[in-house]
Amino acid sequence: MDLSANIAIKIRQLLQGETIPYGQLRSKVIDKMIDNGILHIKLQGRSRKTIFATKPEAISNFLSNQLGINDLNVYIENLEYGNSRAGNIVASSNSKLSSRRTFKGFLVNCYTPIEASINKHNFTLRPQAGTYTYIHDFEDFVIPKNTVVVGIENPENFRFINKQKHLFNNQSILFVSRYPQSKDLISWLQNIPNKYLHFGDFDFEGIRIFKDEYFQYLKNKASFFIPEHVEQLISSYGNKKLYDTQYKSTTSETLALNEDIENLIFLFHKYKKCLEQEILIKVR
Repeated sequence: MDLSANIAIKIRQLLQGETIPYGQLRSKVIDKMIDNGILHIKLQGRSRKTIFATKPEAISNFLSNQLGINDLNVYIENLEYGNSRAGNIVASSNSKLSSRRTFKGFLVNCYTPIEASINKHNFTLRPQAGTYTYIHDFEDFVIPKNTVVVGIENPENFRFINKQKHLFNNQSILFVSRYPQSKDLISWLQNIPNKYLHFGDFDFEGIRIFKDEYFQYLKNKASFFIPEHVEQLISSYGNKKLYDTQYKSTTSETLALNEDIENLIFLFHKYKKCLEQEILIKVR
């Protein structure tokens, strides 16, 4: 995949929090970032589409891992001055950028042992405190059918799952991390019978991530985790700035996937607050 100077400049604008019309970002690189959930499309009016990013670090990781671009500013400067063989670019023999994947797969964690198999070899998932297990050959990774897969957005929650076990009623649970972002996790989830529960931020963006990255592929196999005492949490610990920022840029009507999520969105509007999932590490 080639990254032109024009598209590179647009990506830099996205990194700075700007929203850009979709028509200005026609590129295979952009399409791949959209497919991987790194960039997002927002419909304004009946037909106008814009592109925006919510996690700038995901763009930086993509540029580094997929294109070998470690410093976008230097990359743009070198292209503008006609030097495309900068030291921060991984180049092929014909001086064109080469797409590469340093890793495939995803991280998993659990607080009770889970019997699993990979490549038809049985083993027990039992990560020690302070460690995770990385599943590389995910295509042949099998877990018990009654184990619920819980996808976690934020690294801190993924790290401290033991502090949140009271939320899940002693179920057999395999926690999976949303990062590093790729299509590998959703591909695995589509090919196993297990239920998927999305554990993310309780805000408009958390629901959008669930809708665009999981629900559209998994349908009724996927649900959005909402704790029983969520209203109390939003009222006591909610973030008004988070609500104000996201409500201006997100059409909440498009996120109402079911009655539970509709009720959650109602609470956002009722208290003019949203809630980051990290609060559940500290509050019982």
